[in-house]
Amino acid sequence: MKAVWYNENGGPEVLHHGDLPDPEVGPKTVLIRVEVISLEGGDLLNRIHTPPARVPHVPGYQAAGTVVAAGAEVTRFRTGDRVVGFNWNGSHAELFAVPESYAYPVPEGMDLDIAAVVPIAFGTAYDALFTYGGLTAGETVLVQGAAGGVGLAAVQLAAQAGATVIGTASGPQRLSRITPLGLTHGIDYKREDIAARCKEITSRRGVDLVLDLAGGKGKDALVEALRGHGRYAVIGAAEGTLPSFRFFEMIRKAMQVTGISFGRDMHTPRVHDLMADLFARVHAGTLVMPIEREFALSEAAEAHRFVAEGHPFGRVVMRP
Repeated sequence: MKAVWYNENGGPEVLHHGDLPDPEVGPKTVLIRVEVISLEGGDLLNRIHTPPARVPHVPGYQAAGTVVAAGAEVTRFRTGDRVVGFNWNGSHAELFAVPESYAYPVPEGMDLDIAAVVPIAFGTAYDALFTYGGLTAGETVLVQGAAGGVGLAAVQLAAQAGATVIGTASGPQRLSRITPLGLTHGIDYKREDIAARCKEITSRRGVDLVLDLAGGKGKDALVEALRGHGRYAVIGAAEGTLPSFRFFEMIRKAMQVTGISFGRDMHTPRVHDLMADLFARVHAGTLVMPIEREFALSEAAEAHRFVAEGHPFGRVVMRP
């Protein structure tokens, strides 16, 4: 099969494209002929920060396609089924092997391009907002990095749940594209003081919940924007750097900090039920996910670089 791999951590230049052996099909494995690869933020962070357990390492969390083989113990899928698959690596290839419990059926008539970008973006946002964030109608949430995939998902889910949604993005043009999706207040983080604007919007009280998708040096402003006893969801590090929380900083604010790793739960019955609901809502058009650009798999290095430096609005996909 054609695939992308790397042998050591680094920038997009460490990615290679060529031939690798097909994945093995274990007894509980679903083998997917990949049609669309959703490029996720974790794909980039792992390439930079996580040494591969063995090489060559094929990166990538999520892809959609058609089942071409299933292990002897697989009961939920058969050859020809259209699915979206998740695994901790392996999506950057023509063939993607995933455990049966990490595969999700695509509704009849749903475009695979759209289905491919649903699980991680919307599932991560849902867990950060509701499962672990405890957001309720009437509360205020601050989405740092609202123009990315998880950010756009969070804006829509929070708004439809009756929350006030504050989102940050770079520039009024990007903020204006988010507003129709449910954004209540937009903050241009390049020109405005995030903490000051949040205090102004909330009459000095502070926001109830922060979703941090950016990481980096902006963390301190988000903590300042949070009310006492507020909740802070650590989700991603789009800036590429990993901030830390100081011991007394957390105590003084009496804040709750929760790390969000949706992948840890994606095999569970809870998430399978959630995925069925989210796919249905996206297929019906009540939730949307823009796809900024499409690349060939052979252009993976360029695609990774574009996600890191181009600040895409929504998701970027690749095709084998």
